[in-house]
Amino acid sequence: MSTKPSKNLETFPNPCPDRDYEIAFDCPEFTCVCPRTWQPDFATLRIRYVPDKLCVELKSLKLYLWSYRNEGHFHEEVTNLILDDLVKTTRPRRMSMEGDFYIRGGIHTVVRASYEKGKSRSSGKP
Repeated sequence: MSTKPSKNLETFPNPCPDRDYEIAFDCPEFTCVCPRTWQPDFATLRIRYVPDKLCVELKSLKLYLWSYRNEGHFHEEVTNLILDDLVKTTRPRRMSMEGDFYIRGGIHTVVRASYEKGKSRSSGKP
């Protein structure tokens, strides 16, 4: 496996597919840049999911998150984009994503998004 930033998320088979259980990741070192000023934005990402057949492999998740470091994204966009990519890759029963962005210009932003298998979004994405 590479040690460079990558958009490639890898998976492994869920070892307990007959049971609902939650996997929780806290990622306190997420960075991207503001698409208007190109100044860095820092966040803690909180990912929670109940796997179905697949689980996300952690090193690939780390390299995936690292790939956003020099990309310009609004907080709302990047939180939903990461959730969509994780859902597409793992097809979980449920997943939630929280982007807790550090204070910038006196404003603290928290973006929450979620997915539940069998419920559709108006945009037609998973």
